[in-house]
Amino acid sequence: MRNARPIPMKVLALLLCSSALAGCSLFGKKPAAAPAAPVAAPAATAASAAAPVAAKPAVKSDGKGFLPPGESGNVAIDSIVVVVNDDVITQRELNNRIKTVTGRMKAQNVALPDAADLRRQLLERMIVERAQLQMAKEMGVRVDDLQLDRAIARIAEAQKMNVQDLRNQMEKDGMPYAAFREEIREEITMQRLREHEVDAKIQISDAEVDSFLAAEKAAAAEQFELNISQIMIRIPDNATAEVIAQRRARAEEVMRQLRTGADFAKMAGTYSDSSDALQGGVVGWRQPERLPPVFAEALGKLKPGQVTPIIKSVGAFHILKVSERRSLAEAQAVAAVQQTHARHILLKVTPTMSAADAKRKLLELKERLDNKAAKFEDLARLVSNDGSAAKGGDLGWLYPGDTMPEFEAAMNNLKIGEVSEPVESSFGIHLIEVLERKSDDVSKERERNNARQAIRERKMEEAAESWQREVRDRAYVEFRTEDGSNPAK
Repeated sequence: MRNARPIPMKVLALLLCSSALAGCSLFGKKPAAAPAAPVAAPAATAASAAAPVAAKPAVKSDGKGFLPPGESGNVAIDSIVVVVNDDVITQRELNNRIKTVTGRMKAQNVALPDAADLRRQLLERMIVERAQLQMAKEMGVRVDDLQLDRAIARIAEAQKMNVQDLRNQMEKDGMPYAAFREEIREEITMQRLREHEVDAKIQISDAEVDSFLAAEKAAAAEQFELNISQIMIRIPDNATAEVIAQRRARAEEVMRQLRTGADFAKMAGTYSDSSDALQGGVVGWRQPERLPPVFAEALGKLKPGQVTPIIKSVGAFHILKVSERRSLAEAQAVAAVQQTHARHILLKVTPTMSAADAKRKLLELKERLDNKAAKFEDLARLVSNDGSAAKGGDLGWLYPGDTMPEFEAAMNNLKIGEVSEPVESSFGIHLIEVLERKSDDVSKERERNNARQAIRERKMEEAAESWQREVRDRAYVEFRTEDGSNPAK
């Protein structure tokens, strides 16, 4: 047990207010009556300290706080739950946190734990946070208003809102915007403290990197990827049962011809509605786990040269072919990989925006781009539904497999500076522009850097948990309950 410490001023003030209540205005009006015995007033207030008057005893209100003498019985005063070093956590703060977390869990359809368990977990989290914030203050870690404003602007951008929209949403959800700002400020402060105390101190040896790479290669030898092609028969939006039957009949006719020896690439060029149709339906190399489960299951059973049965997705019938199969170890041995720097404009299909409407709008935008009547980045910022909109649709440098097959196939067929026709993927409808291309040598140094980063991320998570326990153990924590028990146990 730690030695007794002087009670901090904030704690003292709260204790005085919640017990004697004499002359305290921290939580509301001053009591109507003064103490029963004379109390020496400070010099600045001596003139106002007239004569002592008999005080009324403080009345307790169902364990939820104390009622000031002379006040109505429905006004409760805040109380201390825990003392953390030279600060406190009050009942009001704990109740607000419980309300916020409960609201978020309900909104996300997450099952709520028992009320007592939730209270205990949140109180322990608040103790650790309060101790970290005190440490940050001692070390001079701070987040000024300008930095906070920029962080909130990024949060709003990620939610596809402006700051005012975000503010309105917070207040609609019952969280005052000022409280939201301080919550973000505290999160950034704790993150910076962790970066200083944990992340910067992590060391990774060459032996650890060697061991990691050996394990990765052993795992890669058991994994594989497939070079696949597809024939896609699209089902129109809001298609009737009759139209769906016609589309299926078309897919069955394609399958009949394939079984009698028809060339897959030729059939793709003739029948497929996919953007890669004129390239023989070639999708390229894909790991099965990166494909929709219904595709992966069918492809995993095939040998090179075989085709799947007809597969129905939400908006199309598909026939897939496996051209080649190789282990990931073989794929990683490829010396050079082509990277593409691209940007796009995405319109998502919604109840108010059909696929046909999205394509029509994108064709209008493409016409403006082809006529030099607008800049791609300006249109992306204005209409794109993707998170890249704020950057003019810029997706940065892309490796093979970084995007959906339909997107990558269309992108690979573009010349530098060329804008695609509307391209449909599971995300929506895209316009794509290729800005530049390069070949990136997959060197040993890059491989080791990637391994080092993966090890660092794993170590950071473990080290952060250990550090948080140390911060908690070093803190002076005193629980204030009526029966003297620890509410966190």
